[in-house]
Amino acid sequence: MLQRLWSGSLTAEMLSPRLQKVLKLQRSSNRHRVVQRGPRGRRRSGSQLYCELKRRTRIRTVDGTQEPFSALGWARLVPSLPLQELRTSQYQSCAVVTSAGAVLNSSLGREIDSHDAVLRFNAAPTRGFERDVGNKTTFRIINSQIVARPQHEFSHSALYQDVTLLLWDPAQYAVNLTKWFQKPDFDLFSAYVERRRLRPEQPFYILHPEFIWSLWDLIQDNSEDQIQPNPPSSGFTGILMMMSLCREVSVYEFLPSLRRSDLCHYYERYEDAACTLGAYHPLLFEKLLIQRINEGGRDALRTKGKVTLRGFRTLRCGS
Repeated sequence: MLQRLWSGSLTAEMLSPRLQKVLKLQRSSNRHRVVQRGPRGRRRSGSQLYCELKRRTRIRTVDGTQEPFSALGWARLVPSLPLQELRTSQYQSCAVVTSAGAVLNSSLGREIDSHDAVLRFNAAPTRGFERDVGNKTTFRIINSQIVARPQHEFSHSALYQDVTLLLWDPAQYAVNLTKWFQKPDFDLFSAYVERRRLRPEQPFYILHPEFIWSLWDLIQDNSEDQIQPNPPSSGFTGILMMMSLCREVSVYEFLPSLRRSDLCHYYERYEDAACTLGAYHPLLFEKLLIQRINEGGRDALRTKGKVTLRGFRTLRCGS
């Protein structure tokens, strides 16, 4: 299975019967009312795909200029500096560290901390795991459950302080911001307003759902199969975001190494094969797309789960 994933030849039909069943169920549900378009896009070469990603990846956050946020005075609430302008000149080499169980016993901590900026996800800790995941955190993508559920202690946990926060919550595919504001998956807006008022100096952004769904379109247009009509994973979203901000991006354990296991997260003892190849999110198709643009060596992928990607600023693409 790993050999096929590394080579890009893994298909949904090669998954275990259980994962095939889960995938079929997710494909048949369409709670986000995704509009399935016609024929899939042609298969592009690695260089063509890079330029397609650059052309279509436009980081967007809620900036307070659209309703209902403009009427609520959010233009004064959100950070004045757009996310894509945050110290980007300093970000030559960046790391995206997934929360995969395969990070355990990797001894990658020192290498990860050597990068100029490091992106982590949700409640993934570093304390106690420094040898494997490092200690540096520059960005952290969190889903709306993190800010809404008391057990995550968002208001005072050190995990969410002294970093740039990016908050993620899916709206319907045909994005209506007013309906989203009225009925998000979890109440992210109250916690966001409170945090911005208490810590206005902390860069804290809400990823615009149109940006998230534009990445779904991108994955589907570059996949030969029908993908799940659910938003992309925060991992894929983070990778594309860092490719926009950095000159080079190292991604750890998004494509699994030889340490791959059914352990979902390195910091908790829960196992499910769907955490690696996907159920709700179109993870399998995200991984196959990233594999097609990986410029790192095969040995780095096998032993470290490391993918090396060029940042969009280094690409020279035609009009």
